[in-house]
Amino acid sequence: MRVILDAWAYLTSSANWTGTGGMLQLLGQQLLITLTALVLAAAIGLPIALWLGHRGRGGFLAINVSNVGRAVPTFALLALLVTADPWGWTLDSFPGTATLGPYGRGGAATVVALMLFALPPIITNAYVAVREVPSEVRAAAEGMGMSGRQVFWRAELPLARPLVASGLRLALVQVWATATIAALVAGPGLGRVITDGFFRTDYGKGIAGAVVVALVALVLELTASIIQRAVTPVGAGT
Repeated sequence: MRVILDAWAYLTSSANWTGTGGMLQLLGQQLLITLTALVLAAAIGLPIALWLGHRGRGGFLAINVSNVGRAVPTFALLALLVTADPWGWTLDSFPGTATLGPYGRGGAATVVALMLFALPPIITNAYVAVREVPSEVRAAAEGMGMSGRQVFWRAELPLARPLVASGLRLALVQVWATATIAALVAGPGLGRVITDGFFRTDYGKGIAGAVVVALVALVLELTASIIQRAVTPVGAGT
């Protein structure tokens, strides 16, 4: 009970939210890093996955390569990106721990690591979404004289949108939650509140940071679900 009260006291103190290193600044950093990583992953993964799905080729390779990405620990990758290379390459070859504008210290390394973490669900869902479009729909579109490009844009993509949005939704929440590990390499985000609290045995502070991360994750999930519903064709869920 004491820990809960300490967490509540930390959350309700305005001094903990404002200023340099305050909760608002760290929340903004983590949100910015999350959205940036998601946008970059979507910009890289979606065109490849959608094209492969439309062509019906290379899907096995694409999905398995993305699944390999799931097996690589994000923290290990982040640690590699912020430290010197053990094989003798120069530190300049890596994003490092330099401050990247509003992203904070180690911002570039964090964005890269989280972008790679976001790719698997985006690629897998987008590829499967296009491949699961019924062959009758494709045949009907081709029978109407549509070109391959028109079949994709007018028939396949509208039906694939809900599952594509589901992959983005999954990646968004996963990346947001995983972004807290940046604090383990002195990076930006709310993870710094959590790690600092537990390191100093100020458990109320650590739990307060975890509560904020969880609440924002719920907000992001709800927002993404609303967007997913909005892009779902009428009658697709019935």
